[in-house]
Parts: sequence; C-alpha cells; structure tokens
Amino acid sequence: MRDGLTVDDVLFNAFLDILNETLASAIAIVAVSLLLYNLSRNTQDRVARASAVVLGAVTMTYICDALLSLDPATNAIVPLLRAQWLGIALAPAALVHLSDALLSTTGLPSRGRRRRAYRLMYVLAAIFMLLAAASDSLVAPTLSDGRPALRAAPLMGLYIVYLVLACSFALINVERARRRCLTRSTRRRMLYLEIALLTPVVGVFPFSTFFALGGEFTTGAMVLLIVGNVFVVLMLMFLAYPLSFFGSVLPDRAVKSELLRFMLRGPVTGFLIVGVIFSTRSATRILGVSGEEFTVFATVAVVLFWLWMVELVLPRLDRMLIYGDDEDQYSRIQQLARQLLTRNDLINLLEGILAQARNILQTPGAFVALLTDGTVEVVRATGDGHTVEQRPGDLLAEVPALKAASVGKPHVWEGFWLFPLSGQRGVVNGAGVQVIGALGIKAPSSDATPSAEELAVLAKVRRRAARTLDDLLLQGELSAALEGLLPQFTQSRRSAAEFEYEPGRVALPVPDGDQPSAPAIDYSLIPGLPDREHVVEQVQAALRHYYGGPGLTQSRLLELAVVREALPDHANQPVRALRTVLDRAIETLRPPGERDWRSQEWLIYNVIELRYLKKLRVRDAANRLYMADATLYRKQNVAIESVADALMRMEIDALMRAGSEETNAHG
Repeated sequence: MRDGLTVDDVLFNAFLDILNETLASAIAIVAVSLLLYNLSRNTQDRVARASAVVLGAVTMTYICDALLSLDPATNAIVPLLRAQWLGIALAPAALVHLSDALLSTTGLPSRGRRRRAYRLMYVLAAIFMLLAAASDSLVAPTLSDGRPALRAAPLMGLYIVYLVLACSFALINVERARRRCLTRSTRRRMLYLEIALLTPVVGVFPFSTFFALGGEFTTGAMVLLIVGNVFVVLMLMFLAYPLSFFGSVLPDRAVKSELLRFMLRGPVTGFLIVGVIFSTRSATRILGVSGEEFTVFATVAVVLFWLWMVELVLPRLDRMLIYGDDEDQYSRIQQLARQLLTRNDLINLLEGILAQARNILQTPGAFVALLTDGTVEVVRATGDGHTVEQRPGDLLAEVPALKAASVGKPHVWEGFWLFPLSGQRGVVNGAGVQVIGALGIKAPSSDATPSAEELAVLAKVRRRAARTLDDLLLQGELSAALEGLLPQFTQSRRSAAEFEYEPGRVALPVPDGDQPSAPAIDYSLIPGLPDREHVVEQVQAALRHYYGGPGLTQSRLLELAVVREALPDHANQPVRALRTVLDRAIETLRPPGERDWRSQEWLIYNVIELRYLKKLRVRDAANRLYMADATLYRKQNVAIESVADALMRMEIDALMRAGSEETNAHG
C-alpha cells in the first residue's frame, strides 16, 4: 500500500485493477475466438486471411498483457513487455493488408502499387519488432513505482509515423471500397468496417510508454485504460459482424445466426469465466478469506446459468435481430427439421415393428421389403428374415402373386407369409392404391394358417409397416428434391456478389511466383463462361436427377449456350436438350476399345454410367468395379468434376461459335 491512501482508496484501486485485468483478458478471449472463427470458416477468402492476421496481432498483444496481470517474476516482466511488440508492430501492416483485400473484393484488385505498399508495411513491422526485441532504441526498460516498465525511446517517433501512414492508407482503401458498394446492405457493412477499422491499432497502441514514471498506476490512468479496454472489446465484436459476410456462400440470415450463437456461447462465456475467477480471487485476497473452492463453484454456477439463459433468450433474439418478417416461414422450416424422421430413424422404427410382431406371433423371423421401379430392396430383416437379404431377385418374381394377397389370404413363399404394403399418398392424390412393399412373416410351420387373433395382429402390423414405408419413400423424395434444389440456391447466393459492387477490373498477373500456376485452361479469362465450381455443383445435381427431378428441370445448366444451341434438335424442350448435352459430355470420357471394369482408364466413365445412368447403389457399383465403398465415393467426385470440365469445354466451343456468327452477321 502506498502512503497517503485510505482503505476506501485501496478498495477502489483494487476494484479498478480487477476490472482492468478482466477486460484485458476479455480482449484476448474475443480476439482468439474471432481468429478461430475466421480460420474455421473460409481460409480461401483474402479478407478472412487478412483479418486473421489482424486478430493474431491483437491476440499476441493481449495474451502478453494477461500474463503480466498474473504477477510474473520480476525478470520475466521486461521480456513479456517486449514480446507485446510482436503484435504492436504487426497490427498497422495487417490493417493495410486487410483494407487492400476489402478493396480487391469490391472489384479493384491491386495493379502492383497497393501490393508493394502493404509488403513494405510488413517489412517495416519486422524492423520494429527487431528493434523492440533486441535494442533500446525504440523502447527502453526502466522502473515505474518499483516495477519494470518500458518507456518511449528516440525511434518511437518513427513508429508513430509508420502507424499514421498505415492507418491513413487503410482508411482510404476502405472508403474507396465503400463507394463501390451498390446495395444498401453492403454499403452499411462497409461503413461499419470503416468505423471500427482502427480498433485493433487503438487497442494495441503502447500508451503506457508515454506515461510519467508511476503514472500508469494512478486512478485517472486506470479509469482511462478501463474505458479504452471496454471500447476495444465492443468494437472488436462490432468489427466481426461485417467481416463475417465476406467469403461466405450462406444467406445473410444464416451468417447472422451463426455469428450470434458463436459470440454468446464462445467469447461471452469466456469473459464471464475470467470475470468470476478474477473477482473471487481478488475478493478473497482483500477480505482475507479462503475461497479457492468457492471460485470453482462460482465459475461452474455462472457458466451453467449463462448457457441456460442463452437457450431461453436465443429464440427471441433471432426474431428481433435476424428473421423479422420471415419468422413464420422460418418457424415452419424449423418445425420440419424437428419433426422429419431420417432414413435411419424410419428403419429403426421398422425394426421395432418387426420385433413386436415376432414377440406377439412367436415367429422365428420377419422382414420388410421396398418395391420401387421394378426392383426389390430388403429394408430391414430380423431372425430368419436375413436369409432374404442376399437374394432380393427371388422375391421380385413373387410380386404379381403378392399384389393379389391380403391379410386373410397371405401369399406363402418359402415358409413366409407375404403381405402387400400399400402406400396411402396415391389414394389422397387420386392415383389409387399402389403396392410399395412387402411384409414377410415366417410361418410357425409349413402348413400353418393365421388364426383370427393373429390376423388382427397382422393387420395392425401391416398398417404400421405400410405407413412407415410410405414415410420412407416420402423422406427419399424430399431428400432428392433438396439435393437438386440446394445447388440452385447456393449459386443464387454466390451470384449476388456480382451485383453488390461496381464492375471491377482484372488483376494483373504476379510475376514473382506468389500465385499458383494457372491451369491448362483459365476459365476465368473467358467472358460469358460460368464459374467452374458452380458448374460442378449443377452437374452433380443434374446427374442425380438424370431421369427427372428439380436437379435437372430447374438446373442453371439450362442457361448454357451449348444447351440453347441444342434446343432446335429437341423440339425446343430444354430438359431434353440438357440431357443430350450431358450424354455428349459423358461420352467424351469413354476410352476407345472394349470396356474393362478393372482398368483405371475406364474408371471415370464406368463410375458415371453405373451410379447415374444405371442408378446402381453404392455397394453394387463398388462390387462391380472391385473397390471399397469409400473409394467409390472419392472416385465419384472426380468423375463429376470430369463431366463438368467436359461440359465447360463444350460451352467454350459454343460461345466461340456464337461469337463467330455474331461477327459474320455484323460483317
């Protein structure tokens, strides 16, 4: 205790010290959390990578600050203070890098000058790091109120010039990016970035190096530091909001929801934990009571209470901050997600139905088979019913007799009573009763016939199995529809970025090897050609719905020039034209000569034909190609990309023919 301080002064200064330590740790937690959030989302995006460097600089600075608050040994204080300069020197250069990435995102990639500028900033940052770590020319150690500290040295003026230049350059870049935004939402987010852009630099700036000796321990200095730390915490969170939209293909609603949940369950929870630990630790130190056990209890209690509060408050926050007028539509989507049963759920339900039937009827086995498009799939079997799984073809021959069977007169096949399972959706839609499956119950003996009590049980089991099998078909149709529609939504979201900013320019090539070498065909340089990644997604959806479905009928591939070119040959029916174009693209992958199921040369073509043209299941196709299921999944992705590349080459040829015809027309 310093002379002249009353007990109230000591308690107040202790409170300020606790608050300052908590806020410094909170900044480190927020920075680390946002850094991990960026790294887990989209490291391919330039803005995400540049913002990760900025957050890394803030993290390094405040982690050292948090370690200093733990009362380290005297000989460790100066090295920790010097280590802070890794972040202090790096932050301005990273900020310029981030501003350049933002401006490039809006359509103005660097033509060389901006790139050289931020590289120069990184070089200067490295120089200031070395000066702070290995010399006393930038900052020099001294004693402040008996505690080691760093104070500004003669070269600190150069750092301030570097800082001012970097901040000015960054603000100019972001302002230019804001002016290029066309939509209200993008202009608003860029304005948020402009407001919060300097927060990392303000947060890491070494204000204490300009204090008089002992000045950082005065009440006024601590209050000022606390206010600054509160500002930095809030502005870092504010900065995270607009940055989270860059490089994301999710709808804005999903980005906001994801960020809100991350902030409440991540940084805020960490902040509460640190606050509880520091406050209880300091309270026991001031009051002279032992409270280590209480600290653990208090931390767990606060975390549990907070997570409970988050679960209660999140739905209201979603309605207030995110969904607005779309609340009813979103509620229906959520209700569908909660109530929809997956394939495994329905198969487990069928297993329970069969088990109950076996227990009541005392039969040694049972199975449920699905009949679709002239094929039979044994969905679930128990006991002796497993003998049918390996020979569904034998069961297929019994379908005509099965359709004439009933509960009172089951069709007997190899010791099983076979009952037809009828779908109810056809009746509702006016299409009549349709047999969608078969229920097989192992008869107790070869000449046994079901009794009246058994018939009642069988009728009940049959209804439940038919309803479950009907739901299984509905789930498959819904999954297939989503599989075909989701790529269309994804492309719409990605295409929105093309209309959010003013038309840009093409970046000049980088001659020094900083960018990867270009592929054999640089699709991005061909005007009118769609993005390859989009085409791959659309091809995958179209092949999955090759014989009908939204993946084909609503595909963006219908807009391709090569498809439009084929319309006259197909009675101006776009779907038929697209299917023919896909056939031509697939045929280009067919090697010459006789087919070989084991040859690597034939592998791509064989995978496409078996999985998408013949619609074989993964297991059957893998067996035909002599490979494991996991290997087939990998080869399947390669095959889809091969078809997409073939389609891209066909589109290039179509665009060239269209351009040539237009030139001749203007002759």
